[in-house]
Amino acid sequence: MPNPPPTLHMLSGKIASGKSTLAGRLAATPGTILLTEDDWLKALFPGELNTLGDYVHRSARLRAAIGPVVSSLLNAGISVVLDFAANTPGQRAWMRGILDGTQAAHQMHVMNMPDTVCLARLRARNVTGDHPFAVTEAQFEEFSAYFVAPTEAEGFNVILHDAGDDPALDG
Repeated sequence: MPNPPPTLHMLSGKIASGKSTLAGRLAATPGTILLTEDDWLKALFPGELNTLGDYVHRSARLRAAIGPVVSSLLNAGISVVLDFAANTPGQRAWMRGILDGTQAAHQMHVMNMPDTVCLARLRARNVTGDHPFAVTEAQFEEFSAYFVAPTEAEGFNVILHDAGDDPALDG
């Protein structure tokens, strides 16, 4: 039986919608690695991410560096779970550019969670300190204002995850 092609898994959803939880589950598949934007940003830019503008500038630098690495991994037959925000058309265009340089399959996982669920999770994760960044509710609202769900015209294979689909993703 031939090996399946490598797959690029991308995640779209608001802060605390369950993207990283799903990313961890997807990365448990043999031959798959997980790349997490928040971990890279915290390691590369400690103390430098205080505003939306800080995030936009530094994440652009990270994406420029990591994109070729993701392409190389996919071309080497390794599936990648890209736990990077795919929340705007521009972010997804960057991901599309990665795919265009490969023969990889892809899945765009869209986390369709109500804001009330996301905010409850955000409060809980801020208390535990288990996440690389503590995000305020005001920052949640600011970032959420820029969220645009993927459209059919973008050409991604979309998998929608609703709050009731999976108890592990349901806050």
